[in-house]
Amino acid sequence: MSDEHTEEQEPAVVAGGVGARLREAREEAGLELNEVAAKTRIPQRHLLTIENGALTDLPARTYAVGFSRTYARLVGLDEREIVEQARMELAAEEDEGHTPAKFEPGDPARVPGKGLAWFALFAAILLIGGIYAFYSSYLAPGMGPAPLDDPAARMAQAETDDADESGQARTPTTASGPVVFTSEMDGTWVKFYDADGERLYEAQMDEGDSFTVPADAEGPQVWTGRPYALAITVGGRSVPKLSEVDEVIKDVPITAEALLARADAAPRAPATPAPGEG
Repeated sequence: MSDEHTEEQEPAVVAGGVGARLREAREEAGLELNEVAAKTRIPQRHLLTIENGALTDLPARTYAVGFSRTYARLVGLDEREIVEQARMELAAEEDEGHTPAKFEPGDPARVPGKGLAWFALFAAILLIGGIYAFYSSYLAPGMGPAPLDDPAARMAQAETDDADESGQARTPTTASGPVVFTSEMDGTWVKFYDADGERLYEAQMDEGDSFTVPADAEGPQVWTGRPYALAITVGGRSVPKLSEVDEVIKDVPITAEALLARADAAPRAPATPAPGEG
């Protein structure tokens, strides 16, 4: 589909608004919308919404302001000026009765859109199915194909079984070092709290902002609407993000043990066979 046809289908852009200014700056910089999405890590559909002047159609007011700031920085516009104009446009729209169509990340009274909810449900079903298939094929006795015979592995398993039968607990994987969350995008709302619900930290994190989970926090957890924007390290070691999709996560354990367990459970690329092996 040509760019001309795509532009014909897009809503009219508010002249002189934030969206029009950002779009004009992008075109002057010779950037396509997909290039801006790749550089800012903002979903392309949200960038198009901004350019169309529909800031209140974004998931939340904080997203509209944060995305506009990041976009302005990339195309060389004054960030503060764009942010101030975005806030004024949002206030004007809200005065006319136009409010964000989705949820406010810090407001538990709102919920995500139906499309996001169905996507999350489908992803959960796939994940549960994959876990069940893995355990059925490799761990449950008498089910699925047996693994290749490995004498060393068989001996290690026998020693583990003997330890279990004698009542000795298995040695857990050692996890040490501070847990650090770093925002890779501006306007990332996040709340950290302990097992009792006591807040440890809550903020709109800008790109580069970080938070170290207190070592003495009991059962620390996280709540955010943008998990894909938070890089995580445990003792300086990078671990997988809590999600790579645009979704709300809440009550997710973030102890070093829990995060390292997620990292160990993440799929690994198959080893490349040596030359000459079949």
